[in-house]
Amino acid sequence: MRVQPAAAIDSKGVPMNTSDTSDVLPKFGNLGQENPASTSGSEENIMQTAKPNSGGKLKALFLVLFIIGAIVLLRYTPIRAYITAENLGTFLESAGLWAPMLYILVYAVGVCLFVPGTLLTGMGAAIFGPYWGFLWVWIGAMIGSAGAFVIGRTLGREFAASLIGDRLKKYDEAIERNGFATVLYLRLVYFPFTPMNFGMGLTRVRFVDYLAGTGLGIIVGTFIFTFFIGTLKDVWASGNWGELISFKVFFSIALFIFSFFIPKIIKHFKNEKP
Repeated sequence: MRVQPAAAIDSKGVPMNTSDTSDVLPKFGNLGQENPASTSGSEENIMQTAKPNSGGKLKALFLVLFIIGAIVLLRYTPIRAYITAENLGTFLESAGLWAPMLYILVYAVGVCLFVPGTLLTGMGAAIFGPYWGFLWVWIGAMIGSAGAFVIGRTLGREFAASLIGDRLKKYDEAIERNGFATVLYLRLVYFPFTPMNFGMGLTRVRFVDYLAGTGLGIIVGTFIFTFFIGTLKDVWASGNWGELISFKVFFSIALFIFSFFIPKIIKHFKNEKP
């Protein structure tokens, strides 16, 4: 004996026709069932969400204009004359106790404005020495990289996500799952610093993973470079040229040369993994 399901009753006590659920299921999503009547509409909605909206396009335009404006500002305006190691060094040396804080601020802003990192790092090592220079450089680089990441994420992520098709989506998701390892590896192999800051903001990598990978990944290279520049600066300032053949100088030179082999060493071990 086959039992017929009870008819649904509406609020007025009138039986409802439950044979046609095309008006009900769309309100609650697919729920694992494909509704032929709404298939075309669902595909249309997916296509619409895949297209960048006007807000995403406008933000992306602001990002492009920001990058172009930063490059033009530093290369084709009178400000370029002030962005030199000599001028910045004179300014910071006259700042007294505030010099470290001002240097960190200059470094962070400079990173966001595409000022060459080697200039900023070398200036920090020359002014503050190999050890304090390393600390202030690292802090400034961290703040600057975080700022550039936020700018890229805020202005460009929405538009970038709309351009990612099925072929690239898996890579975007993989970066999100392995964000820390990805950022750490790219930092250790000396991927261009500033472009990576903005570029990572366009991906799905979590900010915490990005910050941790950056903080750990730049320690080695930053210390080697600041130690090398700071040591040579100390010898130059002392006027004792006999120190050029000291262990400290040779060690700094050895570390500096070794830094160029770090990317190859890391890639070698990465390729050997099963």
